[in-house]
Parts: sequence; structure tokens; C-alpha cells
Amino acid sequence: MANTYELIASVTANGSQTSIDFSSIPQTYTDLLVKVSIRVTAGGANYTGYLTLNGATTSYTGRDVMGNGSAASSNLRNYSQIYIGEVNGAASTSSTFTNKEIYIPNYAGSNYKSVSTDSVFENNATTAYAQLEAALWSNTAAITSLSINAEAQTLVSGSTVYLYGIKNS
Repeated sequence: MANTYELIASVTANGSQTSIDFSSIPQTYTDLLVKVSIRVTAGGANYTGYLTLNGATTSYTGRDVMGNGSAASSNLRNYSQIYIGEVNGAASTSSTFTNKEIYIPNYAGSNYKSVSTDSVFENNATTAYAQLEAALWSNTAAITSLSINAEAQTLVSGSTVYLYGIKNS
């Protein structure tokens, strides 16, 4: 079990960017943990959140399970980015941010990279989302950079992403 979490970097959006990016991720940890609290300025209620690894736009697959307050579903995904759940937009409850936790084990290893996401889209309306995603990046490269976005929409000022390295010793 992991016993050391170390903050590698954090980014707070300034209201003009469409993604939060981390580059030059050190290869000295066992796993990565990403904590996300974001919202977009666009006028809709929700937008799709994505994670990109090393700038790659291929070889991502995943399965998500989602409940929205009235129904449950499961989807198989094959995207150019990893699906990480819905993100609040301007038509959702004011000042409410989507929260996500993304776990990437063995990110520096030479095997394919698995990614799991736990996401909550809160909204004081009929539709809100609780989502889990299990994804695979079919690439053996070590992860050296990652990017979070929501359909390339502008992130609300104050949206934050924290990147942690985890050591198992």
C-alpha cells in the first residue's frame, strides 16, 4: 500500500485557458494521482472531460459506468483522449465545480498504462452524474506529460488540478 504522496505540481486556471497541462513529469514515483475540480464558462449544463497522455491522440479505450439521477448506463469507449466524465457548464448550478480523481499506476513502466477515474458532476437539478471509468492507453512509453480539458471549452477561473506522485516505499 502506498505510504508517500508528494505534490508534484498544481495549476489554477486563470479564466482564459482551455486545458490544464503538466509536462516534464518526473519518473521517480510508482504511481500518479490527479485531483481535479473544474468548471467551464460555456453556456450548456455539461461538457465531456478528457485526459490526454504525452500528447497522444490514439490507442485509448475504456469502459464507464454512469448514473444520472434517473437511469444507469455503461459505455464502451474508443477515443482520441481518455473520457473522464462530465464537467459543469454555465447552465448547471452556479458556482458548482465537477470533482474527479484519476489514478495511474505504473506510469513510468514499459507496459500499457491503465487509468481509473472517479467523477462527480453535481447539480441542483434532476440530472447529476456519478461516474467511474476504467481506461487503457495501449502504449508502452513512460508518461511524461498529461493534459485535462472539457471539449476545449474555457475553464472557469479558479478551476484547479493537482498532480501527486506516489511512492510505495
